[in-house]
Amino acid sequence: MDGREELAVRFEAERGRLGAVARRMLGSTAEAEDAVQEAWLRLERVDAAELENLPGWLTAVVSRICLDVLRGRRTEPVVVEEAVDGPEAEAELVEEVGRAMLVVLDRLGPAERVAFVLHDGFAVPFEQIGPIVGRNTVAAKKLASRARQRVRGTGEVTGGEVAGSARREVVEAFLAAARGGDLDALLAVLAPEVVRRADPAALPAGRPVLLRGAGAVARETRVIGRRARFAVPVLVDGELCAAIAPDGRLRLLLRFEVADGRVAGFEVVADPARLAALELSLPGRDAP
Repeated sequence: MDGREELAVRFEAERGRLGAVARRMLGSTAEAEDAVQEAWLRLERVDAAELENLPGWLTAVVSRICLDVLRGRRTEPVVVEEAVDGPEAEAELVEEVGRAMLVVLDRLGPAERVAFVLHDGFAVPFEQIGPIVGRNTVAAKKLASRARQRVRGTGEVTGGEVAGSARREVVEAFLAAARGGDLDALLAVLAPEVVRRADPAALPAGRPVLLRGAGAVARETRVIGRRARFAVPVLVDGELCAAIAPDGRLRLLLRFEVADGRVAGFEVVADPARLAALELSLPGRDAP
């Protein structure tokens, strides 16, 4: 076995771990595979014999590539699009990371996300994280700490008189009925005089931004509820909501009013500026 073949073998031994790092950082299987492949191309251009710690070097390279990709996203215009990975790859990513976690990670700044994933996800020491994100060790710790706080939030579900597990049960019952297109289940979870409000961008052309009555709301939800399969509970300022994230990136947010064990009203937020201003965190049982 020559030197190149040996290097390829060593790289392949690291590929799975590097892919896992990149998937959590980027929230995309396709982009993660590109990042890992780029790391291999860069490895070919250096003298591997001089690398004292090949796994650490590869982790740093993949992380910097991911950091550049994340920063690039921040400079691009907001475009609402479907998942680029395909349904099978997306399902695997959601299974591996969790849709709620992907949604919340996507709200972090690039350096925060890299620092958090490396330390909390893969136990990389801050002494190694600092140079990757261009900070000293203390600053790298602060980045990860700030990210951790944003991911976990308070872990408390508020919502007036209806809070905690009771509120979550109602929200999850609504989402389950919407995912299944179950009209009877929707009618059971909606209050008779339920009100649905929505940003125009969330609706098909011609649909009213305000809709009243359980029958009308249930029928509409059943028709356009296919997006509910991408829904996951999240916290917004302690309030339990549902994020619609077909590719792990927030596209719609449902904010609920719950009373007497039913959904009394909900708002569908779709305006990009409104979505960008939201502070999301994981509900308590989903937080790491």
